[in-house]
Amino acid sequence: MEKIIVPDLVIKTSSGEEVKIPVIGFGTAVFPPMELETKEAIIEAMKLGYRHFDTASVYLVEHVLGQAISEAISMGLIQSRAQLFITSKLWCGDAHHDRVIPAIQKTLK
Repeated sequence: MEKIIVPDLVIKTSSGEEVKIPVIGFGTAVFPPMELETKEAIIEAMKLGYRHFDTASVYLVEHVLGQAISEAISMGLIQSRAQLFITSKLWCGDAHHDRVIPAIQKTLK
């Protein structure tokens, strides 16, 4: 298959830094969770040129995305995690003052 070119949108961070985010992302939600198939799909998406991946802890595949990133680096598809833009979401049940930081830490892990 031919590699796709996904246009970027330049956004400014809260510190004023400009960051490029691909305007099309590859979603990782799947029910029921299928780890091997999801990892393979993410790797195939990287081969096609996707660099923006969307996930959430409620999808139960954040660790699979991490495995796919590690594998993509070892395959030479990408040089580092820095080449990717990963978005995630805070689940409603974690939107309480005592749960936000632990939920974010779990996602970043």
